[in-house]
Amino acid sequence: MTPPALKAEIIAIGTELLMGEVVNSNAAYLSQELAQIGIDVYYHAVVGDNPPRIREIFETALRRSNILLVTGGLGPTDDDLTIAALAEMMNTPLVCDPQSETRIRQYFITRDMPMSDTNLKQALRPDDAEVIENPVGTAPGVYWDITQKVATKGWGQGVKIIAAMPGVPREMTAMWTQTVLPRLLTMQTSPSVLATRFLKFVGIGESMLAEKLRDLMAQATPTVSPYVGQAEVKIRIAVKAATQAEGMAQIEPVETEILNRVGAYCYGKDDDTLESVVGEMLLSQKLTLAVAESCTGGLVSHRLTNVPGSSAYTRLNVVTYSNIAKEKMLEIPQEVIQQHGAVSEAVAAAMAEGIGTKIQTDIGLAITGIAGPTGGSDEKPVGLAYIGLARLGETPRVKKVTVNPNYAREQIKTWFSQYALYYLRQFLLEE
Repeated sequence: MTPPALKAEIIAIGTELLMGEVVNSNAAYLSQELAQIGIDVYYHAVVGDNPPRIREIFETALRRSNILLVTGGLGPTDDDLTIAALAEMMNTPLVCDPQSETRIRQYFITRDMPMSDTNLKQALRPDDAEVIENPVGTAPGVYWDITQKVATKGWGQGVKIIAAMPGVPREMTAMWTQTVLPRLLTMQTSPSVLATRFLKFVGIGESMLAEKLRDLMAQATPTVSPYVGQAEVKIRIAVKAATQAEGMAQIEPVETEILNRVGAYCYGKDDDTLESVVGEMLLSQKLTLAVAESCTGGLVSHRLTNVPGSSAYTRLNVVTYSNIAKEKMLEIPQEVIQQHGAVSEAVAAAMAEGIGTKIQTDIGLAITGIAGPTGGSDEKPVGLAYIGLARLGETPRVKKVTVNPNYAREQIKTWFSQYALYYLRQFLLEE
């Protein structure tokens, strides 16, 4: 008889997490890692630095999960309570681990730093637990097989493992990679992986995508799920399989069907970004680009130049935020700005043409708009932008876009930059 599949639970300890002062990035990382080895995660929990509540969440988790991955609460201060709470819950004495104490002392000696006696608190572990060495910090972790202990308490059946790691992401990641992950891999009785494919869309909303893919989203496997991203929508196709190759073979026909239906809005997959896709198109077409920005303050240029090798196609990037900069740098006649306003189709066209002509690039891209929260009017509200595109020697094209004016200024700028790159991609597809 095949043993039941392992279920994991991720518990983060720290009042700073509950207060929103620190983002719990460890949970996202561990969930992704567990999915890759076929271990399901059904619950995430966050608890403050309070011993009774810590013990309560541990007991609850042990009743419903096999593996508890705990992050945080392993430091030297009074509010670092994880190890003590675990030991008290299991009625197990704490002992000083001699190797951990030696490593902690050596850590401070090699850095020529004074060590407080409270640091030795980090050398304590439950008597029958194993130490997880910390290769990048002072706090060791704990790997504890409590299967037999839990059985006597009536806290659920099957294997029960606790792996406690620091909350500092670089320390947690090192322990996970070097020690905890290899241990869990040996426990998998029926190895499986989660194969995934993300398709990325711009120019279509989540509700419209869901409507067009409703039947695919209703199927049991592979699963098809929409995710709203930063000014884009992702479709995640996922399936469990024995190997990545087998999983991707099941995903392929579903991906093909999705692209048959809504492929016009799909700009890339998995690790693709809109700026990297645009960059590849510019390279393949051997085109050069110059960018003039106003409302986005250089964000479009920042994204474009984040792509390695972008110097092959990016020739000039300027932020002409003021009217005088538009006049002097891009040689836009003052009367054009006065007649139409800085945020207008005419100025966007002149900006695109001006930046392209100034350095004789193949394409000029420009954007001018109102990012808010002030500066809008009934005629030109917050969230309005014009995107200009000009092929050298040709009449510029302009796209008018609108973004929800209730978004924060930074969000509106992000949407504007996404639209600018989206319309540049559309322009390149026509080319």
